[in-house]
Amino acid sequence: MSTETMNQGVSRRRFLAGMIATTAASVIGGSLLAPRNALAASEMKPIMDRHVLSGSHWGAFRAKVVNGIWVETVPFEKDKHPTDMIQAVREVVYNPARVKYPMVRLDWLKHGFRSDTSQRGDNRFVRVPWSQALDFFYHELERVQNEYGPSALYAGHTGWQSVGKLHSAGTMMMRAIGLHGTYLSKAGDYSTGAAQVVLPYVAGAMEVYEQQTSWPLVLEHAKTIVIWGSDPVKNLQVGWLVPDHSPYAYYEQLAEKVRRGEIKVIYVDPVVSETQKMVGGTQIKLNPQTDVPLMLAIAHTLYTEQRYDKDFIADYTTGFDKFLPYLLGVNDGIAKSPEWAAQLCGVPADEIRKLARQMASGRTQIIGGWCLQRMQHGEQYAWMLVVVAAMLGHIGLPGGGFGFGWHYNDAGAMTSTGPLMSGFSGVTGVNPIHNGSYRGYSPYIPVARFVDCIENPGKTIQWNGHDITYPLMKMAIFCGNNPFHHHQDRNKMINAWQKLETVICVDHQWTATCRFADIVLPATTTHERDDIEQYGNHSNAGILALPKVVEPMFEAKDDFDIFRELCRRFDREEAFTEGKSQMDWIEHIYNGARLQGRGLGVRLPNFKKFWDETGFVEFSGGQPWVRHESFRKEPDLEPLGTASGLIEIYCKTIADMGYDDCQGHPMWFEKNERSHGGPGSQAYPLNLQSTHPKHRLHSQLCSSTEHRATYAVADREPVYLNTQDAKSRGIRNGDVVRVFNDRGQVLAGAVVTDDFMPGVCRIHEGAWYSPLEGGKPGTLCTYGDPNVLTQDIGSSRLAQATSAASALVDIEKYTGAVPAVTGFHGPSEVTDINPLFPAMDL
Repeated sequence: MSTETMNQGVSRRRFLAGMIATTAASVIGGSLLAPRNALAASEMKPIMDRHVLSGSHWGAFRAKVVNGIWVETVPFEKDKHPTDMIQAVREVVYNPARVKYPMVRLDWLKHGFRSDTSQRGDNRFVRVPWSQALDFFYHELERVQNEYGPSALYAGHTGWQSVGKLHSAGTMMMRAIGLHGTYLSKAGDYSTGAAQVVLPYVAGAMEVYEQQTSWPLVLEHAKTIVIWGSDPVKNLQVGWLVPDHSPYAYYEQLAEKVRRGEIKVIYVDPVVSETQKMVGGTQIKLNPQTDVPLMLAIAHTLYTEQRYDKDFIADYTTGFDKFLPYLLGVNDGIAKSPEWAAQLCGVPADEIRKLARQMASGRTQIIGGWCLQRMQHGEQYAWMLVVVAAMLGHIGLPGGGFGFGWHYNDAGAMTSTGPLMSGFSGVTGVNPIHNGSYRGYSPYIPVARFVDCIENPGKTIQWNGHDITYPLMKMAIFCGNNPFHHHQDRNKMINAWQKLETVICVDHQWTATCRFADIVLPATTTHERDDIEQYGNHSNAGILALPKVVEPMFEAKDDFDIFRELCRRFDREEAFTEGKSQMDWIEHIYNGARLQGRGLGVRLPNFKKFWDETGFVEFSGGQPWVRHESFRKEPDLEPLGTASGLIEIYCKTIADMGYDDCQGHPMWFEKNERSHGGPGSQAYPLNLQSTHPKHRLHSQLCSSTEHRATYAVADREPVYLNTQDAKSRGIRNGDVVRVFNDRGQVLAGAVVTDDFMPGVCRIHEGAWYSPLEGGKPGTLCTYGDPNVLTQDIGSSRLAQATSAASALVDIEKYTGAVPAVTGFHGPSEVTDINPLFPAMDL
């Protein structure tokens, strides 16, 4: 045994010995699920009734607080289209799934990193003091860095940030861990993983997160709007920052124009969307995953009928001549005609021609969604949509072209001229203590392949022109992030998860990720701490103070304090805080915007007046704007960010990568699984959609008990299926059903509707994983997590993005005894720790 290992062993003995005196009594105490009323009476000091202006991912609101308890939520008066979800935000603070105390998984407490990892997920945890939990955290950081180096520590996995410029959970984590040592990080994200890789090669920018053409210009100039696999009315309820919901006024105007026949709106979708229900228009119902054949057939029609814009293709694009042989079938003998596409997508050839002619008849705005790139070969959909828009020739004109972000972040709203606040940075400029070698492994991995990495250390994959060699991952840290929601093939994930030695999770809800962790640290919610945020996303309508609504519940700490105290253990507290308190940072962030505002001619009050008196500063609206207008006007002076500066219909850079599943121009590739006669459909005939939910933000708000009851069916996540599909299976509205395939099985509540075409069903992503037998692969999910059923394969070797939308299932009425839902409460309580100590592996 090395001296280093001996010292680590001594440290562990000290950690555990100290727990005997400090922990046993607290663990034997009462239930971890103390009622909120009891908590309020015993732990919170009564204060005067007050109303607090604050904000969230669902909008701004005024919280009524009585005797320290948040009792009512009223939407912000400046939000003219608030979402009903705002009523669920209070429940984020008060629900049975709150993480109340620092907790350590029972067997990890006994054996540390040598624990029986097959017990993860069995929900047996022991409450420990904060100091002890952070000591364990630091000890594991040291052990992994010293024994394996940075490639074994995965700490770059982040998801949706917390609202607030200071308290971004992932940023806090990366700043602190980065001061200790370098680590394995991620590339890309789950939301737009395929599109964000291919579109910079094709259109010069990610496109997916960009502002879109101002809605007033679209309403004035567009003749046709094609909404392709997108549902803005559903998805604009939430935002990355605090949404102002201003685009809803434009959708109301659009609905009026549709009623008057001034604009034609066409939905290419197998489902009647919320946008279609509000706005009206006509629907092209196509078989799932066959959007690319339909687009190719539109392009074929535009070309063969000479309806495409030859001048735009010549002046603003490159590679059309290399794409044409594929389109016309010169090379493979298959012309991508409407007749060819009709056999795949189920849309009659004449209807395809009619759609193409309508799009070419006047100014057309194409609104593309994200779900269609979250499938096998999802890059092809994004690429081909740009090609169709280029052939129409409307790119850069008001009310024309393409966009991939219309359903996100108040897109299309007028952007103000107000300042933008910077946030708390994940880097400090201070060198890490540990800066070891990655030992030939890659320092980052595509995020959607992280389970594949755990499962296959040493494996080399291709990604975006690079070789990625998976490291031997030993430890993972997640902060304000729930990979047990957003990753696919849950049972494969559970099996791979057992290879990790230590998992640490910092959160305020007992998500499945927490249940599968070894050390769980309780963080405050956004509403139990002070912060500041922009009001409006792309609109940038103002700056909103986020004062603490209520005091922190139980032993929850702010992420800032958690990581500050962790950094203190390796003498980097000063580097982490830069000598500032949390309020100092908030004032610093505000004053940066105030200084920026002076240069823009926008005057902001001093911080004290803003924080103590107004709490909100409103900016005036800006000027209408057209996406890609500068490129269209002066392509030589304002080129795109592509290799050629033009739209690349054929991309030599991608072609030179030599990938068989993503070549030099957009193509149709058959899927591993596809409904309506495609591969796998005989065994599992229904295409499962797992789109963004109507009632949540991903998995956030799923633990809000009262809110969940407003949409759950038989206490389960709804599964939407067509009337014919339900009748043939003997399923009625409200039945508990089993949704299953070879990857897993879930219970859900049936919603029978003709909004979905036959062969298509949907369970919204974000439904919490709730296993019947915790930690056991293959067990029944009692609530309805769709990622029990989805495929964990890369979109292609270019992006290696999620393929969540490529999944087939079947559904049957559940006839057994219906089990209780398991996912929405805290861990099992260990009531007697004393017998455990003699068995500890010290």
